[in-house]
Amino acid sequence: MSEVPKVAVLAGSKSDQALVDEVVKTLNELGVGCDVQIISAHRNPEKLRAYVAGSGADVFIAIAGLAAHLPGVIASMTVKPVIGVPVSAKLDGLDSLLSIAQMPPGVPVGAVGIDNGRNAALLAAEILAVSDSGVREKLKGMRESWN
Repeated sequence: MSEVPKVAVLAGSKSDQALVDEVVKTLNELGVGCDVQIISAHRNPEKLRAYVAGSGADVFIAIAGLAAHLPGVIASMTVKPVIGVPVSAKLDGLDSLLSIAQMPPGVPVGAVGIDNGRNAALLAAEILAVSDSGVREKLKGMRESWN
Protein backbone atom coordinates (compact mmCIF):
# COMPACT_ATOMS: atom_id res chain seq x y z
CA MET A 1 0.00 0.00 0.00
CA SER A 2 1.38 3.41 -0.94
CA GLU A 3 1.67 6.29 1.50
CA VAL A 4 -0.99 9.02 1.38
CA PRO A 5 0.52 12.19 -0.13
CA LYS A 6 1.08 14.82 2.56
CA VAL A 7 0.44 17.77 0.22
CA ALA A 8 -2.31 18.28 -2.35
CA VAL A 9 -1.25 20.63 -5.13
CA LEU A 10 -4.15 22.07 -7.10
CA ALA A 11 -4.31 24.48 -10.01
CA GLY A 12 -7.40 25.87 -11.65
CA SER A 13 -5.97 25.64 -15.15
CA LYS A 14 -3.37 23.71 -17.15
CA SER A 15 -1.86 27.09 -18.00
CA ASP A 16 -0.43 27.09 -14.45
CA GLN A 17 1.62 23.94 -15.09
CA ALA A 18 5.02 25.68 -14.76
CA LEU A 19 4.15 26.74 -11.20
CA VAL A 20 2.81 23.28 -10.41
CA ASP A 21 6.11 21.83 -11.61
CA GLU A 22 8.06 24.25 -9.39
CA VAL A 23 6.04 23.19 -6.33
CA VAL A 24 6.40 19.48 -7.09
CA LYS A 25 10.15 19.80 -7.71
CA THR A 26 10.69 21.49 -4.35
CA LEU A 27 8.52 18.98 -2.47
CA ASN A 28 10.43 16.14 -4.15
CA GLU A 29 13.74 17.68 -3.02
CA LEU A 30 12.40 17.49 0.54
CA GLY A 31 11.02 13.97 0.19
CA VAL A 32 7.44 15.17 0.67
CA GLY A 33 4.81 13.24 -1.24
CA CYS A 34 2.19 15.14 -3.17
CA ASP A 35 -0.83 14.66 -5.36
CA VAL A 36 -1.43 17.05 -8.26
CA GLN A 37 -4.86 17.96 -9.62
CA ILE A 38 -6.13 20.46 -12.16
CA ILE A 39 -9.62 21.41 -10.97
CA SER A 40 -11.36 24.71 -11.55
CA ALA A 41 -13.35 26.07 -8.62
CA HIS A 42 -15.66 27.78 -11.13
CA ARG A 43 -16.03 25.18 -13.88
CA ASN A 44 -16.13 22.06 -11.72
CA PRO A 45 -17.01 22.89 -8.09
CA GLU A 46 -18.51 19.48 -7.33
CA LYS A 47 -15.36 17.67 -8.48
CA LEU A 48 -13.33 20.03 -6.27
CA ARG A 49 -15.60 19.42 -3.28
CA ALA A 50 -15.33 15.64 -3.71
CA TYR A 51 -11.54 15.83 -4.06
CA VAL A 52 -11.05 17.98 -0.95
CA ALA A 53 -13.42 15.83 1.11
CA GLY A 54 -11.63 12.64 0.07
CA SER A 55 -8.07 13.89 0.26
CA GLY A 56 -5.84 12.56 2.99
CA ALA A 57 -3.36 15.39 2.47
CA ASP A 58 -2.30 17.44 5.49
CA VAL A 59 -1.76 20.68 3.54
CA PHE A 60 -3.28 22.09 0.35
CA ILE A 61 -1.40 24.33 -2.09
CA ALA A 62 -3.71 26.12 -4.52
CA ILE A 63 -2.33 27.94 -7.55
CA ALA A 64 -4.66 30.53 -9.05
CA GLY A 65 -4.68 33.63 -11.20
CA LEU A 66 -7.12 36.43 -12.00
CA ALA A 67 -9.90 36.34 -9.38
CA ALA A 68 -7.93 33.52 -7.68
CA HIS A 69 -10.88 31.90 -5.95
CA LEU A 70 -9.42 28.38 -5.81
CA PRO A 71 -7.52 28.77 -2.50
CA GLY A 72 -10.49 30.38 -0.75
CA VAL A 73 -12.96 27.83 -2.02
CA ILE A 74 -10.69 25.02 -0.80
CA ALA A 75 -10.33 26.76 2.58
CA SER A 76 -14.14 26.91 2.85
CA MET A 77 -14.23 23.11 2.51
CA THR A 78 -11.55 22.08 5.02
CA VAL A 79 -9.90 23.05 8.30
CA LYS A 80 -6.51 21.93 7.00
CA PRO A 81 -3.95 24.61 6.05
CA VAL A 82 -4.33 26.12 2.57
CA ILE A 83 -1.50 28.02 0.89
CA GLY A 84 -2.38 30.20 -2.08
CA VAL A 85 0.04 30.94 -4.91
CA PRO A 86 -1.08 34.00 -6.87
CA VAL A 87 -0.37 33.89 -10.61
CA SER A 88 0.65 36.95 -12.61
CA ALA A 89 -2.08 36.58 -15.24
CA LYS A 90 -3.30 40.20 -15.21
CA LEU A 91 -2.47 43.36 -13.25
CA ASP A 92 1.00 41.89 -12.61
CA GLY A 93 -0.65 39.36 -10.28
CA LEU A 94 -1.84 41.95 -7.75
CA ASP A 95 -5.47 41.00 -8.38
CA SER A 96 -4.65 37.37 -7.57
CA LEU A 97 -2.56 38.27 -4.52
CA LEU A 98 -5.31 40.42 -3.03
CA SER A 99 -7.98 37.80 -3.74
CA ILE A 100 -5.93 35.23 -1.83
CA ALA A 101 -4.76 37.46 1.03
CA GLN A 102 -8.05 39.27 1.70
CA MET A 103 -10.12 36.33 2.89
CA PRO A 104 -13.01 36.95 5.29
CA PRO A 105 -12.54 36.26 9.01
CA GLY A 106 -12.76 32.57 9.82
CA VAL A 107 -11.57 31.30 6.42
CA PRO A 108 -7.81 31.93 6.39
CA VAL A 109 -5.54 31.24 3.44
CA GLY A 110 -1.79 31.62 3.65
CA ALA A 111 -0.37 33.57 0.72
CA VAL A 112 3.10 33.51 -0.80
CA GLY A 113 4.53 35.90 -3.34
CA ILE A 114 3.28 36.16 -6.89
CA ASP A 115 4.44 33.18 -8.98
CA ASN A 116 6.40 31.84 -5.99
CA GLY A 117 5.57 28.15 -6.03
CA ARG A 118 8.89 27.31 -4.38
CA ASN A 119 7.97 29.27 -1.24
CA ALA A 120 4.57 27.57 -1.16
CA ALA A 121 6.27 24.19 -1.14
CA LEU A 122 8.73 25.31 1.54
CA LEU A 123 5.90 26.67 3.71
CA ALA A 124 3.95 23.43 3.33
CA ALA A 125 7.06 21.50 4.37
CA GLU A 126 7.51 23.78 7.40
CA ILE A 127 3.93 23.06 8.45
CA LEU A 128 4.59 19.33 8.13
CA ALA A 129 7.93 19.67 9.95
CA VAL A 130 6.11 20.61 13.15
CA SER A 131 5.34 16.90 13.60
CA ASP A 132 7.71 15.23 11.10
CA SER A 133 11.36 15.21 12.14
CA GLY A 134 12.47 13.82 8.77
CA VAL A 135 11.04 16.80 6.90
CA ARG A 136 12.41 19.14 9.56
CA GLU A 137 15.95 17.77 9.07
CA LYS A 138 15.70 18.02 5.28
CA LEU A 139 14.57 21.65 5.57
CA LYS A 140 17.49 22.42 7.88
CA GLY A 141 19.88 20.80 5.42
CA MET A 142 18.42 22.72 2.52
CA ARG A 143 18.74 26.03 4.35
CA GLU A 144 22.33 25.26 5.35
CA SER A 145 23.18 24.58 1.71
CA TRP A 146 22.09 28.12 0.82
CA ASN A 147 24.84 29.66 2.98
